[in-house]
Amino acid sequence: MADYLIKSTDTRTFTLLAEAAVLGELKYTEWFSFKAMLVLTNGPSLRIEPRGFWGTTIEAKDGDVVVLSFKMNWDGNIVLKSRLGGTNRAFVLKNQGLTKSGYVLLDKHGQELLTIRPDFKWNKINNDYSVSSSELFETFASKETLVLMAIHCANYYMTMATTMIATTI
Repeated sequence: MADYLIKSTDTRTFTLLAEAAVLGELKYTEWFSFKAMLVLTNGPSLRIEPRGFWGTTIEAKDGDVVVLSFKMNWDGNIVLKSRLGGTNRAFVLKNQGLTKSGYVLLDKHGQELLTIRPDFKWNKINNDYSVSSSELFETFASKETLVLMAIHCANYYMTMATTMIATTI
């Protein structure tokens, strides 16, 4: 198991830390945009952007190659399809519910890989996150990319939930 910290330096930049070492960064190109760059300290940079007319599927690309995509299901879960490291994997990000604030990333067998806990910072009007991983997750070659993509999914989830609430009021 490992613990990660994601610090938001502003409303668009999220830095991934493990034991005070910077592992990568998720930087949104614009405020209230799903377009972003994912840059690892010791790895590739990925371009993240919505696909299609409605933009409901989000893709992470290494050049022109899609290495990960996700979209929200009808039940509110976010389904991720990964081709990171040349291995096809499927994951689900679930909201833990109203009584617990947070998210879990599960593999296709329902095994918990990550627990994500948002920490809203009023002075920044944004979330920092604390992330705990399982031993299985720590065996993945592209774990830093998956942590940052899970944070992108959590941000996406909160944006979609806020939009739904705002349109029903």
